Amino acid sequence: MCGIVGAVAERNITAILLEGLKRLEYRGYDSAGVAVYTNAGKLERMRRPGKVSELEQALISEPLVGRLGIAHTRWATHGAPCERNAHPHFSGDLAIVHNGIIENHEALRAQLSAQGYAFTSDTDTEVIAHLLDHKLKELGDLTVALKATVKELHGAYGLAVISANQPDRLVAARSGSPLVIGLGLGENFLASDQLALRQVTDRFMYLEEGDIAEIRRDSVQIWDIDGQAVEREAVQYRDGAEAAEKGEYRHFMLKEIHEQPSVVQRTLEGRLSANQVLVQAFGPQAAELFAKVRNVQIVACGTSYHAGMVARYWLEELAGIPCQVEVASEFRYRKVVVQPDTLFVTISQSGETADTLAALRNAKELGFLASLAICNVGISSLVRESDLTLLTQAGREIGVASTKAFTTQLVGLLLLTLSLGQVRGTLAAGVEAELVEELRRLPTRLGEALAMDGVVEKTAELFADKHHTLFLGRGAQYPVAMEGSLKLKEISYIHAEAYPAGELKHGPLALVDNDMPVVTVAPNNELLEKLKSNLQEVRARGGELIVFADEQAGMTNGEGTHVIQMPHIHDILSPILYTIPLQLLSYYVAVLKGTDVDQPRNLAKSVTVE
Repeated sequence: MCGIVGAVAERNITAILLEGLKRLEYRGYDSAGVAVYTNAGKLERMRRPGKVSELEQALISEPLVGRLGIAHTRWATHGAPCERNAHPHFSGDLAIVHNGIIENHEALRAQLSAQGYAFTSDTDTEVIAHLLDHKLKELGDLTVALKATVKELHGAYGLAVISANQPDRLVAARSGSPLVIGLGLGENFLASDQLALRQVTDRFMYLEEGDIAEIRRDSVQIWDIDGQAVEREAVQYRDGAEAAEKGEYRHFMLKEIHEQPSVVQRTLEGRLSANQVLVQAFGPQAAELFAKVRNVQIVACGTSYHAGMVARYWLEELAGIPCQVEVASEFRYRKVVVQPDTLFVTISQSGETADTLAALRNAKELGFLASLAICNVGISSLVRESDLTLLTQAGREIGVASTKAFTTQLVGLLLLTLSLGQVRGTLAAGVEAELVEELRRLPTRLGEALAMDGVVEKTAELFADKHHTLFLGRGAQYPVAMEGSLKLKEISYIHAEAYPAGELKHGPLALVDNDMPVVTVAPNNELLEKLKSNLQEVRARGGELIVFADEQAGMTNGEGTHVIQMPHIHDILSPILYTIPLQLLSYYVAVLKGTDVDQPRNLAKSVTVE
């Protein structure tokens, strides 16, 4: 995902811009660039494909010295990763950097070409630059011109602009792609992530959806989506408020569980338009490749494998695409028959999982259509070696038991499902718009589930003296049950198994007694009544039930049955929501057992050996 840094100051800002880019390298990128209004009184830029270090070396040879500038790391969506497509882009006397995707760039390109603008790149960003230059010539003021420009843009964007004719300011706009202003003394800054600016300030002001900002050395003005002047709260961060600190939480795992609304929001940023997923978020060739996809093969390990299993239900139900899911360590050691036009999808938190990497390398020799990585680390081997990538934006995950990485993987896989269905025309009418709206509400729903923290902590006491647990689910909730089972065994050391609820009579029912709790997830869907019948089989044999049930499912507490009411949610998104209480349950059981929650015995965060 692209990164933005900007600065206006009374000192040379080039080193600040470079350091900001370095701090954003974790996001993944393929080129970098900087534009500075130099002390010579003109706009100059330096752009390089590859790493920020290459840009830095170029600037050592040819320094740019000035007090106003913008910088960017680009993840290609329109046009190949090369110098001419790298940001910043110029038009007239202005320079611009852009995160996001402009959906109507082709129509705007034709319009601007007819007005005499010549395009030197393949990007949608250059369209914005020329449109803004056109507006600036009409209106005369950079801020006013930006306000007029964004009214013609459809899609997602975070924009930062400087002009040689108005070198007293940096202007910015946000729609679907985050931006934050860093506040200094006699200097101010802009970035797509506050992490990029922590070396120069600890005070930040977050732009809201639709905001436009004019940032000068000694002032900041902001206008909202309606054009009204507004003030945004300035937030001060204390030292230690980074991902590497637990803050108010007892363990990293609990902190990371509670971060899920914000990281899901971050994963969605810049990837949704008003009623569609922006397919280019997967890469510049994504739409062309997705149109050819007839099958999907998912390969992953552990928690990521469970995410892939959920995605199989989505891909087949929504997009109508056959999907196979396999554990990476098994895939690489069997003779694989590749179906025609199969997209090979790998899922990994670290992007360095040995078995998953080996499976990807093996797949390249087997004739798959293309490879796609869904990953949390932009500079990982998995990302570098895949044709397409979607970064999950979960941020650093320190607890060995994965939590926020899993839910962001699910979000990424649902975006993939909707993108494939959109391009291939297989989605039912209105489905994508409905689910895009539901995705926008998802962070709020996750917050509602996290508000059940106290109820789940109390429920965990039922496991204080237990040594075995059974998890049940039906349909797409079966992989959620598997993930709940994995979490419990990972950090509490309680033996746990997961089964499809309909399989009870085929073996596991023999294990059920009053010493084996049975945990079930029960959204309100077409399988609910069948699930209720399965649960009666458990109660008839003395099993104690812990049921996470939709508030509209009509389930209540009874003897041996503990029902925790869940917020109602669209069935397609229910696997993401129902993961939350299972994570909390595992955490609080582990605390009761006195285990090392963040570093459970015998396990490592990233499995980089076979």
